[in-house]
Amino acid sequence: MENQSVVRRQRIKRRARRVARRILPFVASLFLATPLAAPVRSKAATTSSEMRLPTAAVTKTTLFNQHLHDLYRDLQVEQQGLRFEVFEKAMTGYLNLDKQGKLSEKQLLTVVDFELPSTEKRLWVLDLEAKQVKFHTLVAHGHNSGENMATNFSNENESNMSSLGFYVTQGEYQGKHGRSLKLKGLDEGYNTNALSRSVVMHGADYVSEDFIRQNGRLGRSLGCPALPMDQKDAIIAAVEGQTCLFLNGPDQSYSSKYLNQDVAVASLLDRDNQMI
Repeated sequence: MENQSVVRRQRIKRRARRVARRILPFVASLFLATPLAAPVRSKAATTSSEMRLPTAAVTKTTLFNQHLHDLYRDLQVEQQGLRFEVFEKAMTGYLNLDKQGKLSEKQLLTVVDFELPSTEKRLWVLDLEAKQVKFHTLVAHGHNSGENMATNFSNENESNMSSLGFYVTQGEYQGKHGRSLKLKGLDEGYNTNALSRSVVMHGADYVSEDFIRQNGRLGRSLGCPALPMDQKDAIIAAVEGQTCLFLNGPDQSYSSKYLNQDVAVASLLDRDNQMI
């Protein structure tokens, strides 16, 4: 009987070894295919031991971007069709010009987006201090820049085209269109002939909803950003005297030294320090 028990135990052990040989490779494959669970760490522990503090440059850029998004939201211009990328360029140039002392203390920014058709209100006068839109209206482009859409731009005399880029408004005068405003172009190669070309801000009868209904588009100027007659006096009075004007358009080759974000960040920090 004892011998039989020994034999039985030996059979059981051999059977167990055979089963183990079949099962162990399968179990091992499961461990290799499935990564081991990492120990759970608290957010506080991760923050204190592993997260690196951002550099000063990254922090300034982040604050700058947040400021622009906050201002864009407060102005509520997205609902009016002013795209953030256009607003961002205009603000960057405004802050560059302000840093260089080229602007007055009015804190006004005029943006014209010639990527929009002439049938849409594509001029904004923004009060950056009050965070309000002072004017949102129609504006004409140059005769040779295109029909309803402006697609061609020039800095050349007698081109009868609009000129893109950053301008600083000058003084008022009485011209053939009545009350008008001189504009000094600052972007070399793009709009620096504005004064000699008499590219000015003025009113025109062909900038109206009636003209659009009759012709399917606005009338066109000789290159001037012409305004509606019923608004031109108020707009000129508001923006005259060294305020920033930015004319945006669908020209991928356009570049400007005033689109320097580092300078814009420094200008914004200067403003914040003056308010403390």
